[in-house]
Amino acid sequence: MTDSATANPVHDFIAKAVADHPVVLFMKGVPEEPRCGFSSVVVQILDHLGADFVGVDVLQSEPLREGIKTFTDWPTIPQLYVKGEFVGGADIIREMFQSGELKTLLTEQGVLTA
Repeated sequence: MTDSATANPVHDFIAKAVADHPVVLFMKGVPEEPRCGFSSVVVQILDHLGADFVGVDVLQSEPLREGIKTFTDWPTIPQLYVKGEFVGGADIIREMFQSGELKTLLTEQGVLTA
């Protein structure tokens, strides 16, 4: 892989955002105004749980939109990160929410208070 030999500013930006914030959602649009249904679903779930999170609009730049997919080798947006770890996209987040697993994860990571 050549990525390690040459710096990738987009991956550096993503890594910094994930490191700087406990919960980061890379999404289309912003939390107040999602621009796709899948992003909207994840925002609603996080809001419902009362999780503080930072939304990063991948529509602001084509390199970011493509870079987030290669950063985790995950083909879809939105992507949720908790404490630096990739959690999943909309379907995974919805399933985790419905099973109670997402609330447990966020509580264990200190993002939600029990």
